[in-house]
Amino acid sequence: MANKLIFEGHYLNGKRSGVCKEFYNNGKIKFEGNYSGGKKSGKGTEFYDNGKLKFKGEYINGKKWNGALYSINGKDHFEIKNGKGYIKELNYYQIYGSKNLMGNVFDFYEDTSEIIFTGEYLNGELKGKEYYHLGGLKFEGEYLDGRRWNGKGYNKDGKLEFEIKNGKGHIKEYNQDGKLVFDGEYLNGVRHGKGKEYSYIYQLMFEGEFLNGERHGKGKEYNDNGKLMFEGEYLYGEKDGKGKEYNYKGILIYEGDYSNGKKHGKGKEYNYKSELIYEGDYSFGKRNNI
Repeated sequence: MANKLIFEGHYLNGKRSGVCKEFYNNGKIKFEGNYSGGKKSGKGTEFYDNGKLKFKGEYINGKKWNGALYSINGKDHFEIKNGKGYIKELNYYQIYGSKNLMGNVFDFYEDTSEIIFTGEYLNGELKGKEYYHLGGLKFEGEYLDGRRWNGKGYNKDGKLEFEIKNGKGHIKEYNQDGKLVFDGEYLNGVRHGKGKEYSYIYQLMFEGEFLNGERHGKGKEYNDNGKLMFEGEYLYGEKDGKGKEYNYKGILIYEGDYSNGKKHGKGKEYNYKSELIYEGDYSFGKRNNI
């Protein structure tokens, strides 16, 4: 896996300090500004993953305190003063249609928007409501450091699905279209403990253990047809440790060691007839005999 720069800056006593930069996985800058004691402090600027300005202002103890929040297309902005302010987040998209004008039909595209979050800042923390795409309450409550902390979550039909208290609970996560994407345990506002992840067609993709929002511990991965593709150990989101890999028919094709998502260490490889074709060492995904 290619190394990606996600942070650039200085540390003091093991914590981020001074002028620093954070980056998204796509390489675009996420944050640029000052840190103190490992938290954003002083002037800083945040960006969306498309490069558009998200927030510019001042932070105190990691919280937005004074400045302006911008919508993803830059049309709307909201002021935050002394950790207080009203915020409305909009999702902008384009709709397609056709019109009949004096017997002539022509296509058109129209820019529109919808509210996906509305609420307020109080002492630098959010309190408000999240909504699904094209309507429907998704979550209502309080947030801590941008994570759901206290409140209630609802499915697309308006049915109460979960309640989270002090960042802890058994949670069901849905995407903006109301599709279930996660069902499992939360701690400190993130996936932590046992859980299941689903694809956009409600197909089980992963079941296993999570730590601080990432796959960590034992787990299983499945393909779109529900066939087991991998079972083994994970470390901070990557396959790491002992594991078994299967083909689309469910036949074992590899068993052995992994590191950072790749075959690394001792392992055995099999063909589609379950015949052993290689046994030995691997180095970052490649056989050592090659």
